[in-house]
Amino acid sequence: MTTPAQLERLGEHLRKLRLLKSGERLEAMLQHAAAQELPYAEFLEQVLGEEVAAKMSKNITMRTSMARFPFVKPLETFDFSYQPSIDAKQVQQLASCHFIEHGDNVIVLGPPGVGKTHLAVSLGMKAIEAGYRVLFTTAAHLIATLTKAHAEGRLDEKLKVFTTPRLLIIDEIGYLPIDRVGANLFFQLISRRYERGPMILTSNQSFGAWGEVFGDRIIATAILDRLLHHAVTMNIRGNSYRLKDKLKAGLVRPHDDSSSQPGGEI
Repeated sequence: MTTPAQLERLGEHLRKLRLLKSGERLEAMLQHAAAQELPYAEFLEQVLGEEVAAKMSKNITMRTSMARFPFVKPLETFDFSYQPSIDAKQVQQLASCHFIEHGDNVIVLGPPGVGKTHLAVSLGMKAIEAGYRVLFTTAAHLIATLTKAHAEGRLDEKLKVFTTPRLLIIDEIGYLPIDRVGANLFFQLISRRYERGPMILTSNQSFGAWGEVFGDRIIATAILDRLLHHAVTMNIRGNSYRLKDKLKAGLVRPHDDSSSQPGGEI
């Protein structure tokens, strides 16, 4: 039987080792072990297992905060039945994060509201759970940040912010036009991550329209050449989730799939 003095000493040892979860649960775990007559090895496994689980949960929470997601939506909440053009098996394969290990990019194309950002965030969360560092940004914020850093002579410093994370997510490419300076800065970032750091990118524009998005077909071609060298492309054709309730009520007409543009060529 554990005496109060022993319990105090054990708690102090755990605190010094920074095994905080074990310290909080020590008395309850000792009582459980005594009642179940657990072998020493099984008890130790239980103590360490709870500690590891607590630390992993804390790390996931911290990395999720550092990722700067616009929202937190796990992949399990994605309604694949509403977007039949998406290959659910392909998405589940991506959720295993093998694409990160292989250095592949994931590019998600489709009109506004079809779930591109949801998929990107959900895959980013899977990457965090797998132990990877992730950073989310919109294309507009990325370009604005790099443009400001370039003007202030801090471009290399700021580029490191976007090249250091193992997985970089760039959302909403094509929603706002990008000037020549911004296109060049975007190209520099893509070049630095090329074959070193995988990315997830979303866009409402087909690849053939990226010349207009970046204001320069040559730069757009160079960007796509690097992005598509090792990449998985998903082209979502379907209705906007934001219009889901209105569609049910018959207030708007369903989106015509034939008008959705494929990836295409630049």
